[in-house]
Amino acid sequence: MTRYRWTIVGIGFLAIIITYLDRTALSYAIGPLESLFHLNNTDFGAIAAAFGVGYMIMTVIGGVLVDRFGARKIWSLFAILWSIACALIGCATGFVWLVVFRLILGVMEGPSFPAFTRVTTDWLPVSERARSLAIGLAAVPFASVIGAPFISHLIAGLGWRASFIILGILGILWGIVWYILFRDHPEQSRAVSREELHHIQSNLEIPHLEKKSTLTTWRFMLFNPALLINNYAFFSFGYLLFFAITWLPGYLEQSYHVQVKEIGWFLMAPWLTATILLILGGFISDWLWNKYHNIRIARSHLIWVCQVLSALCFIPVVISHSLWVVIIGISFGVGFGMMPNAAFYALNSDLAHDRAATSLGIMDCSFALAGILAPLLTGWLATLTGNFTAAVSLLIVLTFTSALLVVLFQHPDRAFKVKVN
Repeated sequence: MTRYRWTIVGIGFLAIIITYLDRTALSYAIGPLESLFHLNNTDFGAIAAAFGVGYMIMTVIGGVLVDRFGARKIWSLFAILWSIACALIGCATGFVWLVVFRLILGVMEGPSFPAFTRVTTDWLPVSERARSLAIGLAAVPFASVIGAPFISHLIAGLGWRASFIILGILGILWGIVWYILFRDHPEQSRAVSREELHHIQSNLEIPHLEKKSTLTTWRFMLFNPALLINNYAFFSFGYLLFFAITWLPGYLEQSYHVQVKEIGWFLMAPWLTATILLILGGFISDWLWNKYHNIRIARSHLIWVCQVLSALCFIPVVISHSLWVVIIGISFGVGFGMMPNAAFYALNSDLAHDRAATSLGIMDCSFALAGILAPLLTGWLATLTGNFTAAVSLLIVLTFTSALLVVLFQHPDRAFKVKVN
């Protein structure tokens, strides 16, 4: 049996790496940008938050476009557009243009994760869904594993302007390759064998359950309790992620006087930990599903346990003054925070199979809101207090409340009934 479906997941993995290199590059340019344009932490937070504004505008629309026109056309087109926006950041001449180009970058990256969700929903059976999502989504932290040293040295060697242009070229090349190699459905691809096609199509939906309503409606996607709690939990996850990708370099530089070339090596630890734990989380979720055939056990329990562990790991970051204790706390805090990422995505495929991209786009709206608030509030609190203690404490509180809501109120299996033959 051919395994072309995993090739497709691998190409999607590369796209997510590129998107996160584009998103995180700004955080490694804090020093030169603040010096060149006379910015403070609050200004930088506003520039970083502009991405979230643009992302929120487009992510639901992007999901609708992907469900309507397919991931082949939409992902290719928007990959080229977001790459142009990334390159334009390297041409910015001041605060206003940095905000404008970051906002455009957010708009153009809006359809990316809905497209990836649509791809895995159509190309992977439910028994492989969480692990395939985990492998693809592992690109998020892995982009920083390679990006932390790569971008920091690129900026130090060639300057921040050239760095954004180089990243833009990479995205354009990916968009062309995706359009050539991908088809919206496996039966449309000549690279998929009959045996692999049968394996995919025989288990695309949850086998022993059926939705209480045949079609996924907007009302269901917006008001189903399990999806609502999932959206809030994903907001908390997004707050953690945007804090990390936006402020960790600045946090180490300002709090521990770590130089820009050294920051990349220090930050390999949290992102490598997150990569490993995220992939492990996907395999655990699939194992739990195959063992219990219960969505709450396979998805919800994984989410709240990981979020509790993440919050606990950030407590030493607040109370310790040792750089190594802080690095260890951040590493496992970010790692456990990202571990259930595939479960968030899989819940949308489980509950809204026929409109998975749109449902994911709605969830991504909460993520985009976190992308606005995390940079803004962190920058404001750091400027107000002179340190990052209050900002990290807020992160801990949000993560704990998310875990509590998942434990008490997320019961995704109630959307289904057992099939009667």
